[in-house]
Amino acid sequence: MARIFVVEDDAALRDELSRLLGLQGHEVLSCSSFTQVAKDVLAADADCVILDLKLPGSDGHAVCRDVRRESQVPVIMLTSSDSEFDEVMGMNLGADDYVTKPYRPAALLARVESALRRSRRGEDARIACKGVVLDMARGTVEFEGRAVELTRNEQRVLHLLMANRGAIISRQELMVELWQSDAFVDDNTLTVNINRLRKSLASIGVPDDFLVTRRGQGYLV
Repeated sequence: MARIFVVEDDAALRDELSRLLGLQGHEVLSCSSFTQVAKDVLAADADCVILDLKLPGSDGHAVCRDVRRESQVPVIMLTSSDSEFDEVMGMNLGADDYVTKPYRPAALLARVESALRRSRRGEDARIACKGVVLDMARGTVEFEGRAVELTRNEQRVLHLLMANRGAIISRQELMVELWQSDAFVDDNTLTVNINRLRKSLASIGVPDDFLVTRRGQGYLV
């Protein structure tokens, strides 16, 4: 059983989602006031957060940013918007997943379970490749004395590539690693994560050719 915090201003949707999660054996918490959402989320010490993007008197992007400053709890964003800009912004602010309404309940529950499985893994590995050191316990990557924090998805992508150095990892393999499935994932969401990882690596001076794209095949380091 996990503790799930639901941030949804539509009471009917919130109750239905809480019911579905409860049937899966999870403890479900939620808020009905949206003036201090980030504080409420952090105080709940949840295992996963389901966060509506559009909130009265608040903004889901800002909430995600504020939560991510203090915690690495998995955040799944919900939105009625199909704007690529909203998705990219959400992922850049640290969201682990992005689900567009109306969603299929089974698909959303699968995303939640996937996020929980990833979070429960022993992410204490420290792995090095070509001078790049990934520290899963700290959530950082280091290169020549410089370090930068990575999002959960950035860590998982980099860990899979570094653990299989020299081998091409397909986009399908990466999507399964991130979401335990590629059935409900927009291919662009993976691209967002890859591009964000490239920027993080570049920010500490990692050469551009460290993470190689093999067109039509996948990626390798």
